[in-house]
Amino acid sequence: MSTTTLIRPLVTSLVEDAVTAPSMHNAQPWKFVHRTGSGVIELHGDPARAMPREDPDHRALHLGCGAALFGLRVAAVHRGLRPVVRLLPRPDDPWHLADVSLDGPDEADGELGALHDALSRRHTSRFPFTEERIPPEVIDGLRAAAFLEGCRLVVPGAWHTDTVMGLVHTSELFEAADEAVRAEIAAWRRTGAAGEGPDTEGIPAYAFGPRQYDVTSPVRDFDAPRQVPGRASVRFEKRPQIALLGTVEDTPEEWLRAGQAMQRVLLQATLDGLATSLMSQPLEWPELRSEARDPGSTTGFVHMVFRLGYGPGGRATPRRPVSEVLAFD
Repeated sequence: MSTTTLIRPLVTSLVEDAVTAPSMHNAQPWKFVHRTGSGVIELHGDPARAMPREDPDHRALHLGCGAALFGLRVAAVHRGLRPVVRLLPRPDDPWHLADVSLDGPDEADGELGALHDALSRRHTSRFPFTEERIPPEVIDGLRAAAFLEGCRLVVPGAWHTDTVMGLVHTSELFEAADEAVRAEIAAWRRTGAAGEGPDTEGIPAYAFGPRQYDVTSPVRDFDAPRQVPGRASVRFEKRPQIALLGTVEDTPEEWLRAGQAMQRVLLQATLDGLATSLMSQPLEWPELRSEARDPGSTTGFVHMVFRLGYGPGGRATPRRPVSEVLAFD
């Protein structure tokens, strides 16, 4: 199928798969445009969904859009198409993040297509995981997934894990002391209270998970004001199994690559039977982000901290209708 013969139902189904991607606070900061003349699907960032206090450089926004871009690639290959991606095609428009042309079945990446089933199954889990260790061969597969997207996945040793978890807890203190950050998080919280935003976006109460019983919880508590009654308090795993995703450079193009790697790692982990969540808290503070990397690693910049393990999977969080994020021109 040539790019000029793509039909609207097909493009719509591709974008439906793409937007299952994770994004900071489930803000879904993406817009797609299908140029019917050329058949190109454009990916744009949505500045209206930016978070000036937590993400002033829009790095997290790029990560979310990169994850959606990877989902689009997976969806295309699943349908026998070969996606060809051009990142940041217009230097004069920093919000035009990528162009994707779909040239047909030749040389389609079968490994991408194999990830399609995980798109709908991958959900963030803010529940405790067991202490069961992940087999080395599974970790190696996740490293390979990141490498295929031009990034590196580092599994820290004990001292580095302790350092990162210390940064997570420090970031909680920073967050508690910053009214602007708390207000930004509250804008994406969905508890059913009056005045909250649409229920097709943000973090719903059912996805908060339980409260932490002690100080070991590695997940952000979206209900710090304790507005949701009946949440149980439980202990989380004592030694969270984490992995750090990084790149050598820290540019918008690398952020988009990291977003694609993030989604590839998450989808592979889902197929491997792992539960996952993302810990971006310490990376939202410049003074903490630089401390997250292993000084002995060649990875220059950390973009995401994964929490991996065995435990209950999270429920799907809502997504906006495709009609709100896809336009035809």
